[in-house]
Amino acid sequence: MIRNVVIGLLAVAVIATGYWGFQERDQKQTLMLSTENHYQRAFHELAFHIDQIEHQIGATLAMNTRRQLTPALAEVWRITSLAQEELGQLPLNSLELGNTEEFLYKLGKFSYRTSIRDLDKEPLTDKEYKTLEQLYGYAKDIRNEVRKSQAYLLSNNERWVNIEKEMAAQEEQMDNVLVNNFSVMNKSVEGFSEVDWGAGMAAMDDLNGELKKALEDGEEVSEQEAERLARKYLGVNENASVHVSETGDGLEYPAYTIVVDDPEHETNYFMDMSVFGGHPIWFLQNREVEEPKISLNEASEKAKQYLEERGKESMQLIESKQYDSIGVFTFAYLEDNVRVYPDAINIEVALDDGDVVSYEAKNYLINHKDRDLPKPKLTMEEAQKKVNPKVKVMENHLAVIENDLGEEVLCYEFIGVIKDDTYQIFINAEDGQEEQVERLEHSEPIYNFS
Repeated sequence: MIRNVVIGLLAVAVIATGYWGFQERDQKQTLMLSTENHYQRAFHELAFHIDQIEHQIGATLAMNTRRQLTPALAEVWRITSLAQEELGQLPLNSLELGNTEEFLYKLGKFSYRTSIRDLDKEPLTDKEYKTLEQLYGYAKDIRNEVRKSQAYLLSNNERWVNIEKEMAAQEEQMDNVLVNNFSVMNKSVEGFSEVDWGAGMAAMDDLNGELKKALEDGEEVSEQEAERLARKYLGVNENASVHVSETGDGLEYPAYTIVVDDPEHETNYFMDMSVFGGHPIWFLQNREVEEPKISLNEASEKAKQYLEERGKESMQLIESKQYDSIGVFTFAYLEDNVRVYPDAINIEVALDDGDVVSYEAKNYLINHKDRDLPKPKLTMEEAQKKVNPKVKVMENHLAVIENDLGEEVLCYEFIGVIKDDTYQIFINAEDGQEEQVERLEHSEPIYNFS
């Protein structure tokens, strides 16, 4: 009898120990997924903001009015601040990134000091334009290395948590392509200290804060409903495992962090979904993309179909480019044949099988609404006379954009070239003011890590 009782107690102890061990493992797995998602978000947004820094500095070189330079430089300051924050969130503490961090800090100070100056009374000097050209060159170097790192992560299915563990376990710098790219990036801006910054904040709306306001009126969805919506949006079946957790205080807007298993590609989707309304804000599939099997045009059609099937109709493709084996597309809402740029969605499509591997809809969620569009007071020909005569105009459109005060304005959009660079120039359709100038990207290089 006693023997049976002892055996029973031992069995209960074994079961309890096993259950405790299972809980511990499950909690560790949950923490790891949450940490990885945090790193993925920080790096994804860092790459996006580094792109914006380079584009915005490049755009200032083609601006024809002082009125546009002030908000453009203020935007450089704002984006630079975001990039600094995101770089600090990555597990790269053991790397020497002092040059990069100092460059971003001084770039922010230069753009801020210049933006708050009255450029009508104190216009940019030739020396300051030279400084902008130098900064543009350094920004290109940083962007190139960050993009290489992004290509490496996608092609090798690398995880930041694994890199963090390896870096912590080694006394010397580890031999890893991603880590090496960041080191090269840091070295590439060594010469920035020779830049003549010259002499030289306005409050800017925060994108995450705007998103919080846009999503607060929606109906709250449960974690179970968020899981169902994620499966539907990503097109994964019931066999795929889904992990849902709240992001907590890490973001200004309330959202669920969702990790979805993709057995077909042996990887995961990482997604943020709003708690109110259940709107996918962004997602990223971290997997190796094979050699292209479909064209960029075919991929753009798949992206458009993807949006239509998920209720995003009347979206027009406004930009497409190929980055390694991925098609990168930007869509804007089209209303009465007018491009509404504030309502934009970015999509990336894998060119090996046509799957959507990245989606970002913050601007669309913030801005999409019913509008009563005004009629233009200027003709297309009258507006084109306001464009810098050095620009050779190739095409034109009617478009709605946000000006530097955050107000939506109707513009004529002109696409033109200066030497090897292509620019997008917006002229106010009511008063002929130059509202915005953007430099469009060239085709991306293909990086080979084999």
